[in-house]
Amino acid sequence: MKNILSIGILLGLLGCFAVQAQHNTEQHSAPATTPAQAQPAATTTHDAHDTAAQHGTAAHDEKAKGPDLAKMIMNHITDGHEFHLFHDVSIPLPCMPYHKERGFDFFLSNKFHHGHSAYNGYVSKHGVLNAVDDPTFPTGEVAGVHVHEDPKTKQLTVEHQGKQYPASRASFFDFSITRVVFTMLLAALIMILVFTSVASAYGKRSVPRGLQSFFEPIILFVREDIAKPNLGNKYTRFMPYLLTIFFFIWISNILGLIPIFPGSGNVMGNIAVTATLAVFTFVLININGTKSYWGHIFNPPGIPLGVKFLMVPIEILSIFIKPFALMIRLFANIMAGHIIILSLVGIIFIAAHVGGSAVGFGASIISALFMLFMNVLELFVAALQAYVFTTLSAVFIGQALEDHSHDHHKNEAHH
Repeated sequence: MKNILSIGILLGLLGCFAVQAQHNTEQHSAPATTPAQAQPAATTTHDAHDTAAQHGTAAHDEKAKGPDLAKMIMNHITDGHEFHLFHDVSIPLPCMPYHKERGFDFFLSNKFHHGHSAYNGYVSKHGVLNAVDDPTFPTGEVAGVHVHEDPKTKQLTVEHQGKQYPASRASFFDFSITRVVFTMLLAALIMILVFTSVASAYGKRSVPRGLQSFFEPIILFVREDIAKPNLGNKYTRFMPYLLTIFFFIWISNILGLIPIFPGSGNVMGNIAVTATLAVFTFVLININGTKSYWGHIFNPPGIPLGVKFLMVPIEILSIFIKPFALMIRLFANIMAGHIIILSLVGIIFIAAHVGGSAVGFGASIISALFMLFMNVLELFVAALQAYVFTTLSAVFIGQALEDHSHDHHKNEAHH
């Protein structure tokens, strides 16, 4: 029964994640040159030499800058509509926008050709879909588009054949399967298969074996060391939720450490995901709050009236600070680990660019050792963050369940 409840809660989480988990990512290729930007055919020899010299200088400057480490890191830690394998080879993911007037569209992200094309009025910028709602914009697959973003207003403009078309996300809902959503679905599938197998094993034998023997101590740990100490006799009501978030966070973090498909989705490094998890805990805290819990917030006992004017706003803020702390702690810790590992990879290319192949080879050995250490540490952090989030959720829910009226009556009788 608990297993069924856990799966139900998980599917509810995934329903919220599918709409929210949309984050920016930088594309791997440079934008294509539009016809309006092309070099005119009739040029003098002098102009051609000048143009070639300018291109040569630009290429030399670009080479002198070296690898763009920040762009490489952002490509990997943010969300997107494809899994990049190597060079220009990627695994596209399905895009499923629902336009308020045109209805659903279903297509793969490779229709955008790394941001160089539009499809059915949709374009991709930083891995995020935007719609061109101008009826004069051509339908189907449109090549040779360039998406501009105003640095101040963040307004997008699609340029095609010298014409400018505004683009935004206001006219449609995006239900696309991104890297983060795909990884969450994969984590959900793993949990369903594993725990269905474990649950059925208990009907066949009482002595744990295989997967059953691996997961049983972990489940007992969550029950005995997290749920019971913080929730008391009411712990059984919250075991499905606590087990779900613990294993969901843990498995998602493990999948995020796998550098190739089907891993590499930075689930807990996406603040939309951690915010949704925190909202679930926030709801459970407040719908289970006792009369004593709300009384301590809006009318703290044993405090002078003048002090209550200061304490009540602080207590009200604490209602929102608790889930906010859960959200930021999980997001920041996972994001920091990914950035450190990717920075160690980038050091190799920077060293090779500055000092040549010999220096790059030496840096690769040192970086590889540090990356090995960091990956082992991240395996520990993956479980630790699942434990911390689950424990704090249990602590906050347990605080809402406490009834202080009995203690108050005991103190009055003692006096």
